Amino acid sequence: MKNRVILILAGLSVVSIVFGLSIFKGNKQVNIAPVTQARPQSVQGLLRQAQDLEQKADQIGLKAVYQKLINDFPNHKDIAGWQKKLDEVNLKIIFSPIVAPGLSQEYEIQPQDNLSKIAKQFNTTVELLMRSNGLSSDKINPGRKIKVWTGKFNLLVDKSQNTLILKLNDEMMKTYTVATGLNNSTPVGTFKIVNKLLNPTWYKAGAVVSFGSPENILGTRWLGFDFTGYGIHGTTEPESIGKQATAGCVRMLNPDVEELYSLLPVGTEVTIVD
Repeated sequence: MKNRVILILAGLSVVSIVFGLSIFKGNKQVNIAPVTQARPQSVQGLLRQAQDLEQKADQIGLKAVYQKLINDFPNHKDIAGWQKKLDEVNLKIIFSPIVAPGLSQEYEIQPQDNLSKIAKQFNTTVELLMRSNGLSSDKINPGRKIKVWTGKFNLLVDKSQNTLILKLNDEMMKTYTVATGLNNSTPVGTFKIVNKLLNPTWYKAGAVVSFGSPENILGTRWLGFDFTGYGIHGTTEPESIGKQATAGCVRMLNPDVEELYSLLPVGTEVTIVD
């Protein structure tokens, strides 16, 4: 009988540990907290979180959820779609008034300020200042607080994949499909963007081909390297994207190169690898 009582008490102790019951030790009641084990979140659970955050327009939270999905389930059949959603969220954060710690800050406009001066001070672009602060013109009023980017953008072009990766402080922000040089002619190395042109003229073997001409294949933007004759530009031949098709430059769809044009200041580094 004594042994049976001991076994019953032992069983109660196990049950109390699992479910958080109270047991008695002598004349005192002792509460035992339940033992819980952290369970990994499921894909379905994370997607439900993402849906809820999207409805709340919580872009920072949404970014964290899609990053977790990609990190925790790298072999999932939907990972390409998650990466695309993460790219979209990253750009929404960049182009919004959201201040991301370590990447952007709030700045109060001073009496002698203009957007060009602020852009130069923080090594950003007028286009990004306008878009991320909802400005419809370059007129600004002293005392207003605006968001300015302090993070550093850079680009990585992978010729073997015909991809261009936009990075911010070395974190991947977005991946674009591009065209690179025919017969692997795009130069390898690290370059800097030294000039930016809107609706560029094409100087072709001594000929001058103005923007809008059917012979001008540069598209709507030019980001020139410190390697004469080479750069990143748009295209009038969208079917060439994803292939080795250029004379050595990096070619993008016009909406994509326009996006980069608004983000990248002169001096941005571009690394090209085989």
